[in-house]
Parts: sequence; C-alpha cells; structure tokens
Amino acid sequence: MSAPIIHGGGITAAAKAYGGKPEDWLDLSTGINPNPVAIPPIPVRAWHRLPDEHLVAFARKAAAGYYGCGEALPLAVPGTQSVIQLLPRLADRSRRVAILSPTYGEYARAFELAGMAVDKVAGLEDIVADHGLAVVVNPNNPDGRAFASETLERLWKRLRQQDTVLVVDEAFGDTDPSMSLAPRIFEMPGLVIFRSFGKFFGLAGMRLGFAIAEEAILRRFEEWLGPWAVSGPALSVAEQLMRSDAAPIALAIAERRRGLAVVLEEAGLMVSGGTSLFALVTHPQASALHAHLCGDHILVRKFDYAPHWLRIGLAPDEAGDRRLAMSLRTWNAAQ
Repeated sequence: MSAPIIHGGGITAAAKAYGGKPEDWLDLSTGINPNPVAIPPIPVRAWHRLPDEHLVAFARKAAAGYYGCGEALPLAVPGTQSVIQLLPRLADRSRRVAILSPTYGEYARAFELAGMAVDKVAGLEDIVADHGLAVVVNPNNPDGRAFASETLERLWKRLRQQDTVLVVDEAFGDTDPSMSLAPRIFEMPGLVIFRSFGKFFGLAGMRLGFAIAEEAILRRFEEWLGPWAVSGPALSVAEQLMRSDAAPIALAIAERRRGLAVVLEEAGLMVSGGTSLFALVTHPQASALHAHLCGDHILVRKFDYAPHWLRIGLAPDEAGDRRLAMSLRTWNAAQ
C-alpha cells in the first residue's frame, strides 16, 4: 500500500516535536492566503436544512462567472482532494497514467492505490499514446512551473486524437486568470479542470473546490460523491464571495508575496520557483534549516523526495516577515 503523504500544515505535530503551543507558531508550510477573507452572513436556513437545489444552483452559477466558463456550471465538491480520489474511476484501467512531475503527491497515490500504472513524466512531450489519462498542475506545486493556456490547448488537441483524458489542476490559478482553460471548456471535450476555493480566499477549512468539465463527466462525479456532498454554509459563502470583487484579495496576496521575496533575498536564499502563494527555496542544508526554523517555532514545508527543497508560504503581516527574517539571520550567523 502506498504510504500516506505528509503535507504542509502539521502545526500540532511540529509543536509536539519542538515545543510551544500550536497557536504560537508561525505556519508558513501551506500555500494558502494567510489572511482569510471576512465570512459573509450565512442564512440560518443554510445551517438548518440539507442543501436545497437552489442553493447548489446559485453557487454553481456564481462559480461559472468567477471562473469565466459561461454557461458551463462548475460542480461544487468537498475539496478537490475528493475528486482526485475519484479519477481512477474515470480512467481507462487498461492504459497507463501520466503525471507531470514532481507535483502534488496525492495524484500518483490515488492511481497507485487503485492498482494502476503511473508514469511520472518530466515534460508534456512525454505524454504518449499509452497514456489514457494525463495530469498537469498549472501552475505547479511545489516548483511553480506554469504553461500558457495556448500550450495546454495544443496538448489537449494532441491527446484528444489518442482518446486521452486531460486533467488540469488550477488550484493556484486565481491570481492569473489568463492561464486558465475554463473559458474554453465547451470547446474542449475530455478536459477536466480542478479549482480550489480555499487557497485564494484563505478558507481551506471549508473544504470546497470545483470541477469544470463537460456535463457527462460532472454527472459521474456527482453520482460518485453522493447526495449533499457540500454543506449549505459552504455553498452560501462561496456564492457570495465569488460574486464579490476579488481584486483587493489578489492585491493583498501580491503585497505579502513581495514581503516574503524581500526576506528571502536579504537572507541570501536561492528561490528556484513558486507561485503567488509560496516560494520554493533550494538549499544544500534544507533539512537543518527546517529544523532551525522549527526551533524558532516557524514551520515551512520540506520534501522527502527532494531533500534540498523548502517551500515557504506567506506570513500574514510584516511582523511575520520580521520574525522569519530574524530566524534566518541567526541561522546565517551560525554558519
């Protein structure tokens, strides 16, 4: 059986290992907006009743406007992790799966647990006719590799000729809508797009995402997830926030990202990739640096498959930037 993957956000475990209360730690291990948006008012009815059809419909229509996919209504799902685990049911089990790698590890794990053959490919050109389904995370987690929408459209055209399903995970795509294939979904049958709600809005605890695809595929996901998969409060919040002006959120994220960039540059760390919500640092002593930061109750993400990498997320404010900078200065002084 494939071993569980260790993700970011393990503050409780870090506090047990290094001391301190979880709430006293600075968690930079996740790729989430560090400043959650204000929760809009939630009608009591959303708490009191199972989600009515109109509540689902309102959220789907708001998502269509937000993602720019017109009349193609995205399917609300309880976090994109829920539909990642359903992908083996969508794939042709007699063919191999291609995953552009390294990337979010749950994709490979889902297919491997289903007994399917997985090829972790290095480039788009390595996705070939043997592959019945291909996964591209755009922009990628953790290295930030990104492809223009035109590049992925050309890939889809090639894969369509060999009856390969293309899955594009746009979880970190909110700050650059020009990269998204969502507006072309009607013209691209066989394409499946996953979007995260919690990362950009800073509400990961809601466990909400959206799948965008042709209706036949969405109906299968909906059937496999079962009734009332997404809570009424989550649907209510999503509808209201996705109809609001997201530009101030993007500007605030960009400001926080610049703050992180300044800290890393001043510390002399080599940034080798990233997205608007995190930076990927390459360091020969990454594991020791991770432990040093933990000693100062700052958690960043390390990788078992890439021991020279650290992924560092955004601090919520300048005080967090200063705290990270101080810890990095003491690290450099001890070297």
